[in-house]
Amino acid sequence: MKRIVNFRRFLISNVVLFVGVFVLISAIVNNTYSYTEPKYKTIYTEDGDTLWNIANIEQSQNEYYRNKDIRYIVSSIKEVNDLKVSDLNVGQKLLIPIN
Repeated sequence: MKRIVNFRRFLISNVVLFVGVFVLISAIVNNTYSYTEPKYKTIYTEDGDTLWNIANIEQSQNEYYRNKDIRYIVSSIKEVNDLKVSDLNVGQKLLIPIN
């Protein structure tokens, strides 16, 4: 077994190593447990509404969709509402993400 020649250097390197591992673990845990439950607003479709029109309105008024492609917004609304097709019925309830 080797003897520690420079105890001060050994101590400093171990403290730096410990702090580095602690910071790394803290970052991983923070990312893992930072999930927030999504929030939604509810809209009801009217005569003449299309997913494209609704997505266009949400793109300009909803901070969640600001600067996102209109096709992404349409797809997102379909996914959230479990829509297989883009056809809408009058009075249909749609959930729109807002956060």
